[in-house]
Amino acid sequence: MDKVFSKPIKKQFEFDESVATVFDDMLERSIPFYKEVIALICDLVELHCKSDAFVIDLGCSTANTLLNLYKKSHKFRLVGIDNSEAMLENAAKKVAAFGANIELVNGDITKENLDGSDIIIANYMLQFIRPLVRDKFVKKIYSSLKDDGLFIFSEKIIFEDKVLNKEMIDMYYEFKKKQGYSEFEISQKREALENVLVPYTEEENKNMILSAGFKNVETLFKYGNFVTFVAKK
Repeated sequence: MDKVFSKPIKKQFEFDESVATVFDDMLERSIPFYKEVIALICDLVELHCKSDAFVIDLGCSTANTLLNLYKKSHKFRLVGIDNSEAMLENAAKKVAAFGANIELVNGDITKENLDGSDIIIANYMLQFIRPLVRDKFVKKIYSSLKDDGLFIFSEKIIFEDKVLNKEMIDMYYEFKKKQGYSEFEISQKREALENVLVPYTEEENKNMILSAGFKNVETLFKYGNFVTFVAKK
């Protein structure tokens, strides 16, 4: 169970071993409709692609999305990239337990070769990339996809209306309290993520995608300040 922020923090948020060991619990208790979003993404991939599609998951963490895709088709070529060794160790154990054919790569997602992919997925990951690098990286994603390929990504967003944005933050904190997190844990995590997680508005995310060259981008799912987008090359 996630108790990472039950004690005073001493550093900014990192995807280290302490986080990796409880990350699945953290995801399900911190992101509204997490399982449903993953299921929605995997259903879309199955409908859009041939069974032998090449799918890359950027910031794959413990391989939840990849394992769900493997259940859809054992013929998918599945690759997960993450720069956290601790996350990939946990992912490898889960992949081995399922006997899944999934390639896990320990590397910088902005520098790895993504060419020839049919689908690129990035769940709650772009928000951790600095804005100047983020825009350039999305252009790389566009260039790496095959024609008609999809970029599916989920992000935590901010609202342009300051009052509404504050209300969404308060609503999210209430959600976390209902998941068993204390006021102290919530405030500790917020402090740890300060200047580490840099969210855009929904419109800014869409403009970034269109500026990279994608022909369209749609909101696939939205709940409060959590949004899943799909962009087509």
